[in-house]
Amino acid sequence: MPTVLRMLGFRFFFYSNEGNEPAHIHVEKGDDAAKFWLEPVELANSYGFNAAEINQMRKIVVENRELFIKKWDEYFGK
Repeated sequence: MPTVLRMLGFRFFFYSNEGNEPAHIHVEKGDDAAKFWLEPVELANSYGFNAAEINQMRKIVVENRELFIKKWDEYFGK
C-alpha cells in the first residue's frame, strides 16, 4: 500500500489491489480511516473522524489532488 503523503498526522495512501476502481485516496490517522474519490473530490466513507477532521482532510485532498492522481496513474499504469 503505497503512501503518497503524510501531513498533520494523516497518512494518504492507496491499496495496491484497487486499480480497477476510479482514482481515490485513503486516509488514516490512528485507528480512524476515510476514503476520498479524486474525480471529483468527494468523501466516499469515513470511520471515526469528526467533521472538523473530515474538512481538514478534504482541504488537503483538494490541494494535492493532482499529485494523488499522478501517483495513482504511475502506479496502476493508467
